[in-house]
Amino acid sequence: MSTTQSDRLRGLLEPLVAARGLDLEDIEMSKAGKRRMLRIIVDSDEGVELDACAELSREVSDKLDESDVMGEDEYVLEVSSPGADRPLSEHRHYVRATGRLVKFQLAEGGELIARILDVDDEGMDLEVPGVKGRKATARRIAFSDIAKARVEIEFNRKDKKEEEA
Repeated sequence: MSTTQSDRLRGLLEPLVAARGLDLEDIEMSKAGKRRMLRIIVDSDEGVELDACAELSREVSDKLDESDVMGEDEYVLEVSSPGADRPLSEHRHYVRATGRLVKFQLAEGGELIARILDVDDEGMDLEVPGVKGRKATARRIAFSDIAKARVEIEFNRKDKKEEEA
């Protein structure tokens, strides 16, 4: 997708997404056979429900039909929330991942798997799980020390609501 088209799409769609209290995380354009696929990724601090994606999809479709930003060629529109394997790259991603187990690729090499306890402007406080019966340890990491980060899927993790009950 050209930078100009990407900028035009973002300018057109960001107000629609923001009006629903969502963040426009990404706009992806790819080929799907003879058609193009336009994927709009949205998120919020509370997550995004399927109904919200469907409503936004209809609104985005109408807005795109009113404009010439997609040109004359056919395209398929998909509005969705980011997958669990989405890389954490923005400050808000780390805040939303508070309480989750995250795999960090460190800038100086190596990796770290830890639970995010708290996030501030410089970095975050982590809990590194203990190994072989040892207690978990606390660790501080600066954003500048992170090359990549991704949430680890936990199948036996208790939901926050269950923990509060």
